[in-house]
Amino acid sequence: MNNFESECNQEKLTATQRSQVKRIPQRSNYDRTTIYQILDEGLVCHVGFVVDNQPFVIPTAYGRINDKLYIHGSPASRMLRSVIGSVEVCVTVTLIDGLVLARSAFHHSMNYRSVVIFGQAEIVNNSDEKLAALKAFTEHVIPGRWDDVRQPNRQELQGTMVLALPLIEASAKIRTGMPKDDEADYDLPVWAGILPLELIAGNPISDSQLPKNIPLPGYVHNYDRTTHFKME
Repeated sequence: MNNFESECNQEKLTATQRSQVKRIPQRSNYDRTTIYQILDEGLVCHVGFVVDNQPFVIPTAYGRINDKLYIHGSPASRMLRSVIGSVEVCVTVTLIDGLVLARSAFHHSMNYRSVVIFGQAEIVNNSDEKLAALKAFTEHVIPGRWDDVRQPNRQELQGTMVLALPLIEASAKIRTGMPKDDEADYDLPVWAGILPLELIAGNPISDSQLPKNIPLPGYVHNYDRTTHFKME
């Protein structure tokens, strides 16, 4: 068993110098299940990398298959061309669950769930793995969609670069609960509490060129990000 397989068999990830949560460490979580639930609920990640001593942070879609995070884009993308092989990356995903309104401006906060991942992304050359990754991207955004649509053809596969990032060095940070006011401020006549926030889908809008006999799929009509991915 290699080091990657050994790490992936652990229920908790080992905190490293980079992944260890140092500020408010009581909010840290290294449980693999928790980290994966946050990743699966999110839609966009931010990939940080350095090219020619210049830092860049790029938002992009992603997908997860077991213990790997997949990122995709055009082969001409500066990010994807730069992160192959030896360039270290940092990937972040953040979910906002609520605004925490305190009695003082200083103690306002947010309830959130976030994940930070460090590692080296490697280009996926195997056609089967690349196709599986593209399916993961689609199913990550809207489960059930892949089986309805046309599969990527050879030209589309060649025109898409996919990178794989092993989920070995990562941590979650989570805040929940009410505001933490100073004791003297609890008597102030100011409303305090939580304003919950959720990502909610609007009413589907059909393409103007869609034949009228094509029904709205159930996975679109009933789309609910929290139903699919909300942590218990």
